[in-house]
Amino acid sequence: MCHSYSFLTHTHTHTHTHTHTFTSYLFLSLPLLILSLHLPLNCLKAVTPYRRGFFCGDQSITYPYLEREAIPDTLLIAGGIVITGLTIALGECYRVRFRGVHSRAFVRNLYVSCLYKELGSFLFGCCVGQSLTNMAKLSVGRLRPNFLSVCNVTYASLNCVPGSYVAQVTCRQPEQKMSFFSGHSSFAMYTMLYLAFYLQARLSWRGARLLRPLLQFLLVMIAVYTGLSRISDYRHHPTDVITGFIQGGLTAYWVVSAFYISSMFKNNRPDLSPTSLSLKSPLSSQQTVC
Repeated sequence: MCHSYSFLTHTHTHTHTHTHTFTSYLFLSLPLLILSLHLPLNCLKAVTPYRRGFFCGDQSITYPYLEREAIPDTLLIAGGIVITGLTIALGECYRVRFRGVHSRAFVRNLYVSCLYKELGSFLFGCCVGQSLTNMAKLSVGRLRPNFLSVCNVTYASLNCVPGSYVAQVTCRQPEQKMSFFSGHSSFAMYTMLYLAFYLQARLSWRGARLLRPLLQFLLVMIAVYTGLSRISDYRHHPTDVITGFIQGGLTAYWVVSAFYISSMFKNNRPDLSPTSLSLKSPLSSQQTVC
């Protein structure tokens, strides 16, 4: 009877702890998600980027403006969110249906619990990456490669001495002062690398040993192509794209592996809690936790 009471007390405390964690995670991620979706549309228009000048004769900002982009914003966002989100949703539904997943959250519906944890972690990383990108764009104010073309300015019209510093030029396109760093490359690298991490954790089909690394390679190639297209479209400098790759990759690593915000690799660590040690079921080591 004492053992039963102790087990029930531990279970109640364990459930209360996970309930508190789940609730805190909910209140933390949802506002950041709303903020990340709100910033690109309103904040970038309301906040003026840093006014950075340039040197007369600088050829890095004299590239022409290309009307058509290889990867438009709508394709980038739709592709990154839909491909990664749909894959995670299908993977988690499969785990719940066929792998005997159990959840420690207070939400009893396993589908809702697993989808929230994995998709919530993914969207939380999107919020973090988007916030860092917007902060860098507004605070650095680097001029885009097609700055003079879009602003309809030439060095001849400025009548400046080559090598002299031009502090300010009137331009009605604030977006032209947001080159650093590339939002396309950071977002593409984050979403594709996050999906590659997800495949590493969830795809365990031994019938095709090269399938998983092949898919992961293709995902990284998509991200790299997206970033390189920004250079070809004269939207970003090479250093903008490289920095975006680094930021997106570090954000994905931070969410997945550094602090275990996502639970995809968390279950690989041995559970040495008294509850897990007291379970003698041979299936306990084969079950996965949502």
